[in-house]
Amino acid sequence: MTDESQALTVAADGDVRVVTLNRPDRLNGVSAALHRRLSEVWRELAEDGEARAVVLTGAGRAFSAGGDFDHLLRHHDDPELRERSIRLDRTIQTEMIRFPLPVVAAVNGPAVGLGCSLALGCDLVLMAEDAYLADPHISVGLVAGDGGVTLWPLLTSLLRVKEYLFTGDRIPAATAVELGLANRVVAPSDLMSEALALAHRLAAQPPEALRATKAALAAVVEQVSRGGMEAALLAERSTMTSPDHIRIINDLASRASRRSTPAAEED
Repeated sequence: MTDESQALTVAADGDVRVVTLNRPDRLNGVSAALHRRLSEVWRELAEDGEARAVVLTGAGRAFSAGGDFDHLLRHHDDPELRERSIRLDRTIQTEMIRFPLPVVAAVNGPAVGLGCSLALGCDLVLMAEDAYLADPHISVGLVAGDGGVTLWPLLTSLLRVKEYLFTGDRIPAATAVELGLANRVVAPSDLMSEALALAHRLAAQPPEALRATKAALAAVVEQVSRGGMEAALLAERSTMTSPDHIRIINDLASRASRRSTPAAEED
């Protein structure tokens, strides 16, 4: 099992920092530890005087499958955890919007729920050919408070936002590019090398001009999204205890447990 103290890692590639969601045995599902680290890492990197750009990716075969079932289940009976999760979601969104360095997402596999929001919160998005985006919050009885409402309307048409948020359908990599949710599709074997090459190209740009341009764009994003973000976060907190959400998550967790039992018995 993954050491939760290493649920998120940061490595240096010259003046580029590679941030890796590092729970590959759980498809980089967001645990309490990973959720907390995602709220901290952006400020830490902003204070790294040697860093000029960032690549965000996932370990193993997924970018991130979204909320970890064990973590989601604990929200049903723990009001303090619900409040903390909403605060962390708000911090993650705000810190990513305000983060001064360019961030390239290397989406190496499924990016679902919060994983999808993390990818789309980056400045540039490269996707492996076999990767996909999906935000199934509504399908599991939740409001898309961790970024879907905030980010998607800035990237594609409101009609397409409604289609994919309301249904939770998967968006293949090529379709994501067509919709404006990703920059380009890359062969899986070339994804990290292309993401790093792009990050190093951005790192070589005049830093003051790049940072000021990103800050100006961030001001636009915050002005447009602030009301929607707060409304969605508060609504997500409310739906964390809805009968539909509790029923659906318990059912999904039970199915996942049954699927994993034979493998666990063989170990």
